[in-house]
Amino acid sequence: IVEPFLERNLENNLEELRYESVGPSIGPDLIKKTLYAMGISAVLILLWVAIQFRSFKFGVSAVLAMFHDSMILVGSFALLGHFFGAEIDFLFVTAVLTILSFSVHDTIVVYDRIRETRKKVGGSMTEMANMAVSQTMVRSLNNSFTIIFMLAALLLLGGETIKWFAAALLIGTIAGTYSSPFVAVPILVTWDELQKKIKRS
Repeated sequence: IVEPFLERNLENNLEELRYESVGPSIGPDLIKKTLYAMGISAVLILLWVAIQFRSFKFGVSAVLAMFHDSMILVGSFALLGHFFGAEIDFLFVTAVLTILSFSVHDTIVVYDRIRETRKKVGGSMTEMANMAVSQTMVRSLNNSFTIIFMLAALLLLGGETIKWFAAALLIGTIAGTYSSPFVAVPILVTWDELQKKIKRS
């Protein structure tokens, strides 16, 4: 009864005034705010690490490693989006910011061991860095594997809602685990060697 009535009386009188769609994808405004947030956090992290270790080379190398991780994550999601339909949404932004903090934390652990080695043993930056990486590697891998196993379980069993969020965290955690000893520390050592060469010349 209702449907024929609506068809007869409202078919020609309906007018669409406005159409709105709420989807998972983020807009340009949020992307801009996210980039601002990442930029501000990078500056603050750079200053804090530089103050803690009394050298800007520590802060800059930590931030460069942090951006390396974010680029790995964004690039991976570009490929996942192209081939599997992954979308950059609010959860992805949350994952990026989480991974940045994880990466910096792991790097600071290595830097702190370099500082302790400098006080107790001394030596060149290369020797101290090698010693620090060797001493912290097992701990870092144990922590990371614990997180990776949990995220892998979420990715496989968590369902569609959090699948890409878990994937982003998993990719970022793997990138952050290797970037601390193999990106941040080599940048620091190279910077120190260049600094010494410039002083000699």
